[in-house]
Amino acid sequence: MSALSSIRPAIRPAAARRAAKAELLPKLRVPIARSVVDCAVYVDGKRLPGHWSHEAALAEVRRRGEGFVWIGLHRPDAEQITGIADVFDLHELAVEDAVQAHQRPKLERYDDTLFMVLKPVCYVGHAQPTTANEIVKTGELMVFVGTDFVITVRHGEHSSLSDVRRRLEADREQLALGPAAVLHAVADHVVDKYLDVTEAIEDDIDEMEREVFTPRSVMDAEQIYVMKREVLELRRAVAPLAGPLRKLTEGYSSLVPHEVRSYFRDVDDHLSTVTERVAGFNELLSSLVDAVLAKTTMRQNNDMRRITSYAAIITVPTMIAGIYGMNFDFMPELHWEYGYPAVLLVIATICVTLFRVFRRNQWL
Repeated sequence: MSALSSIRPAIRPAAARRAAKAELLPKLRVPIARSVVDCAVYVDGKRLPGHWSHEAALAEVRRRGEGFVWIGLHRPDAEQITGIADVFDLHELAVEDAVQAHQRPKLERYDDTLFMVLKPVCYVGHAQPTTANEIVKTGELMVFVGTDFVITVRHGEHSSLSDVRRRLEADREQLALGPAAVLHAVADHVVDKYLDVTEAIEDDIDEMEREVFTPRSVMDAEQIYVMKREVLELRRAVAPLAGPLRKLTEGYSSLVPHEVRSYFRDVDDHLSTVTERVAGFNELLSSLVDAVLAKTTMRQNNDMRRITSYAAIITVPTMIAGIYGMNFDFMPELHWEYGYPAVLLVIATICVTLFRVFRRNQWL
């Protein structure tokens, strides 16, 4: 059981939860800076100068009555994230999910806070898709969205949001839309990565397809199963995200204004493209497995034909030599001067005839 689970109170009104957390605060106060990647205050789409703690940043926003705080966390433990949850009044169930980091993509609403889970993916480079053991690597990304704050919690080394933050800071008009704009930018970044990964996987599958259908090539079905496993891992990250994005486009929460919903529709369209590609990959890989098994069966049949043909040819001299090796005194041509070369000639004639017959029938 996690440290957070052991102190989690029963669900009760927000005021009571805050009072309970205030009593626990002295025991839970631990160094939080270790998990904080960046903490910034944005007012009217512009980042305020200076370095901020999470308490000071939230206090500044609420003193001004405008703007929002964006805190980025990387792999916080239960105590570290609880220190931030106390200040921002995050629901304990969502906080526990953010610490455990084994969630499916989802969207949940707690009081006046949205909690969204996404699974970013990255493509693992390799020399040949026919020899790779891992092609897709997944991480986990959680986003808390409130009226004046957004908190991103990421698990995994490949799920960095530094590029997203820089891109948003360069677009003041978009950033001025508030925390929902950050949520959109994060979701858009994750789905764009899905598109990149599917394009790379498509190239790998094309290479496998060429290998399978190249004459006399040897393709192991096990490697196709490895690719199929990676595609299924990608599908587990992509498919559950359709529901949460659909909710955000339909006005699931007032925290997402109308101006931002249209952007989520674009993300949803891209996700639909990814979903269709992943489904197509799964079907194509199943077809390739069937093709490899059929090719293997055909190759085994050809081998059996070849073995049977040579066995039939070898049987002729074996049979004749066996007959003349019985050592009877009275046998045809036993004492004939040309008996030995005549038998060799008969054996050679029969063997050559059988060889030509099998070759004409494409058994050899």
